[in-house]
Amino acid sequence: MTYQVLARKWRPRAFDELVGQPHVVTALANALDSKRLHHAYLFTGTRGVGKTTLARILAKALNCETNGISSKPCGKCRACTDIDAGRFVDLLEVDAATNTKVDEMRELLETAQYMPTSGRFKIYIIDEVHMLSRNAFNSMLKTLEEPPEHVKFILATTDPQRLPVTVLSRCLQFNLKPLAPPVIAGHLKRVLEAEKVSFEDAALVQLSKAAAGSVRDSLSLLDQAIAHGGGKVVAAQVAEMLGSVGADLVGPLLERVAEGDGKGAIAEAERIAGRSISFDSALEDLAALLHRIALAQAGVAPADDEPDRERVATLASRLDRGNVQVMYQVALLGRRDLPLAPDEFAGFSMAILRMVAFAAGSGASQVSSSPSSSRPAPASPPARAASAAVPTGTATARAPEAREAPPAPASVASVAFDGDWSSFVTRMNLNGMAGLLARYAELGSFTNNHLELVVSDAHRAYADKNYLDKLKAALLPHFGEGFRLSVRPGATAGVSLAAARSRESEQRQANAAAAIEDDPFVKSLVRDFGAEVVPASIRPPGEGGNGKP
Repeated sequence: MTYQVLARKWRPRAFDELVGQPHVVTALANALDSKRLHHAYLFTGTRGVGKTTLARILAKALNCETNGISSKPCGKCRACTDIDAGRFVDLLEVDAATNTKVDEMRELLETAQYMPTSGRFKIYIIDEVHMLSRNAFNSMLKTLEEPPEHVKFILATTDPQRLPVTVLSRCLQFNLKPLAPPVIAGHLKRVLEAEKVSFEDAALVQLSKAAAGSVRDSLSLLDQAIAHGGGKVVAAQVAEMLGSVGADLVGPLLERVAEGDGKGAIAEAERIAGRSISFDSALEDLAALLHRIALAQAGVAPADDEPDRERVATLASRLDRGNVQVMYQVALLGRRDLPLAPDEFAGFSMAILRMVAFAAGSGASQVSSSPSSSRPAPASPPARAASAAVPTGTATARAPEAREAPPAPASVASVAFDGDWSSFVTRMNLNGMAGLLARYAELGSFTNNHLELVVSDAHRAYADKNYLDKLKAALLPHFGEGFRLSVRPGATAGVSLAAARSRESEQRQANAAAAIEDDPFVKSLVRDFGAEVVPASIRPPGEGGNGKP
């Protein structure tokens, strides 16, 4: 017998078989049972969440010969079996992606005036309806507005924003949501048990995440995993198939980052590279782990059956909360910047080293005294064993719990604010969240020991209270009692330290490009051989290059 893929074999044929989407099923079932029928339905949602499947079930519910119009079609009568087999004469399914023209739509709608051949209703299912041309929509509007009693339209789309408002207003709209990984994993487990295929729960977790909310994609991946595992679904083989990192790689990597161990972190990065894993996926998994750590720090304990829960709890107790937020942002930006890096490993390793710099800069590598931590605290260097002299001139030991703020310089008076914010920030040499806010901010005003800073709208995230508190803690020893600090988004003059450094970098880049273009040898290559200078390939001296392309 010919093998039937799981996505088709396990396609729901009744409302109660549909995975997830209870809000849609309940509304449709109530409308059918009370005979409150609309002439046009619109199902929206991402791929593989059940739009077309739901449309076919609705078609059976409207045409069932045994149970009549109800939410429970029998599935055995001629109408139900013909719809399931795709041969019901009065059900017309159209793929709008390949039938976009007005003539095709007009020809289709001309049949709407005729009564159904064998069913109760003539039903038009138009998939990816947003792909229709404007003229095709206009052609459909008249029929949508005043359809014959025997006609029902069921439209499906992944992009409802592209539908004209005139079409949306004539439809009863239902939004199907992407399914959560636990829901998909539960469905896959039921399928495998019914198919009598052995599996590991950890493998189902990986597949459910890779499906990105799509039931159909999850079943297609499951078919692939069964074939890859020789009839079994094993976590290690699924990770290899998906090219995912897995907790055995990303966990140790983050532990090295937490310790401020740059060399060890790069060694872990090379181990990931050795597995031929996508660095985009590695950063994605790293961001996911940081998200779980942030949840644990907020009091949301990992579930008992959650993989790596002990590692999450340990890292949550060791890492500074602010640094977790910064590292999460670094992981996201690292994914965005991967195509711009010299190569993917360089982009990935730089993102990791950026995290290490933040961890080491704020003392986040010190282990908390929490009993859940399994590693001893590394010895602090003498320079960090005591905080700087405070206004009273007393040196005090810095407890691990107080590692939130970076240590002040040895002499407060040596770094005094003279009204030049950029110069002051340069001399302060701040790290972490405090350093980010300080570098991207401009001086708004300074009166009565109240320092007001301004950040551009593009960097308004740095006006967050977490950044503000870190910077205030770092500045307090330099401004004394009664010091107030406020930050607001607004118009800036482009004089922040970050803006100045960006202009310097752009100028160096421009100078390097000009020097290359003026080089006699380069000119001869362009003139004689049709060579072309690619400015983006030029690296100024001191920035990973020697000024040559």
